[in-house]
Amino acid sequence: MRIAIADDEADVVSFLKSIIDEMGHTSVTFSDGLAVGQSLVRETYDLLILDWSMPKRDGLETLKWMQDSLTERPPVIMLTARSAKKDISDALNAGADDYITKPEDRGVIMARINAMLRRNATVGAFDTKVTYGKYEFDRIEQTVFFDGQTVSMTAKEFELADLFFRNRDRTLSRNYIMETIWRTTAALATRTLDMHISRVRSKLDLKPENGFRIFTVFGYGYRLETMDPK
Repeated sequence: MRIAIADDEADVVSFLKSIIDEMGHTSVTFSDGLAVGQSLVRETYDLLILDWSMPKRDGLETLKWMQDSLTERPPVIMLTARSAKKDISDALNAGADDYITKPEDRGVIMARINAMLRRNATVGAFDTKVTYGKYEFDRIEQTVFFDGQTVSMTAKEFELADLFFRNRDRTLSRNYIMETIWRTTAALATRTLDMHISRVRSKLDLKPENGFRIFTVFGYGYRLETMDPK
């Protein structure tokens, strides 16, 4: 998972990064609300951990901006020293999904992150075997079956297909895909990504009559769209 941290306190950022690293996720950090907003427009995140008191655009303003400006937004945990009941209600009403008051125990923060990621996962995202229409994924054996027939795929092709189906009907940025599958955003991986998406499209016969299609979102990334088979 890819988690954004927006906080201007270096020690808090370091603390959160260590938690996220321990959980096996990737973190991207921002020190002001304007910078995280600019990134949210062009990048995909599974969760945003947001401080209230930040320069350029504070946390509450960022929440309101997200509601007005983003068609797809990650869930948000507000992590702040502000503990007044009105502050909590204002943040939740502005779009925060959870609210944690600083300082908080490492284990509690980890549990709240896990709970938020589970709550916002699509149905079947964490199952070892799951069926999407004509497609069955066995995540233990890293095998895909289409209409009951085994599809021959490399490990990376399976990971890419699984990523799309876990996130169906959600637009994924190129950087998000490359970081998740190849752990890099290098230009070489960009060419590799295009080649692998072409192979996944072809091997899984992803087209409307089979219920799914990968769309290119120009200037951003890709989206596996659920289609209505005719």
